[in-house]
Amino acid sequence: MKYNNQSPIAVVDSGLGGITVLRKLYKLMPNEDYIYFGDSANAPYGIKTKEEIKNLTVKACESLMERGAKAVVIACNTATSAAAAYLREKYPDFIFIGLEPALKPAALSGEYPRVLVLATPLTLKEEKFDNLMARFEGKAEFIKLPAPELVKFIESGNLDSEEEIAYLEEILAPYAGKVDAVVLGCTHFPFARKSILKILGENVLVFEGSKGAAKYCKLCLEEKGLLNYEDREGVISFENSDGNKIEASKRMFYYKG
Repeated sequence: MKYNNQSPIAVVDSGLGGITVLRKLYKLMPNEDYIYFGDSANAPYGIKTKEEIKNLTVKACESLMERGAKAVVIACNTATSAAAAYLREKYPDFIFIGLEPALKPAALSGEYPRVLVLATPLTLKEEKFDNLMARFEGKAEFIKLPAPELVKFIESGNLDSEEEIAYLEEILAPYAGKVDAVVLGCTHFPFARKSILKILGENVLVFEGSKGAAKYCKLCLEEKGLLNYEDREGVISFENSDGNKIEASKRMFYYKG
């Protein structure tokens, strides 16, 4: 693996959801180059076995490392749980940035807030998630809510469709006006933020992990002397295991919803 401070940052996701993380990375480090790889041909990851997800994630990461990426951001909570520890152990000198649900800021957002955690079924079943939730026991009331169908709606690229809104109303209506915060525990879900708030209430606080991941990525690159300080506009290359998703990837990167 050969890379330097001008090498690209790779962003890997199960599909299109990691574009929410790419947007935060680009906003923070606009002069860096990026390769975004979405594995939409195998999406959604949240209903696969942990071993399947690990194999798919490791394959994608290693391929991008061989192509000279200087860091890999695993822009998927489910893939992070399945593969990040293995990759860090196998490549201890390489930068891997993972995602986890933003429970900490949600728990500390008020005095014992009621926090709805929207995520994939696998993320919510993970021991890692339970351990994270246990760290904030007594600080907040967490309510787990799996939303397996939401990934499919967002993967279609047809954002804010009538079908998506109807699905969200079905699963979120029981919590309307009854929670203080919502954690979007899947990187796909911020694309539905507007519809989620319309149902839960505009005063509900929203938390996601992408901003923290972007900041940590910059810190790790800085510590290793790998930040690109050139005064330039970075280039983003969009790739996908489903070639039909390339245009949707570009469109969603510039989505203003």
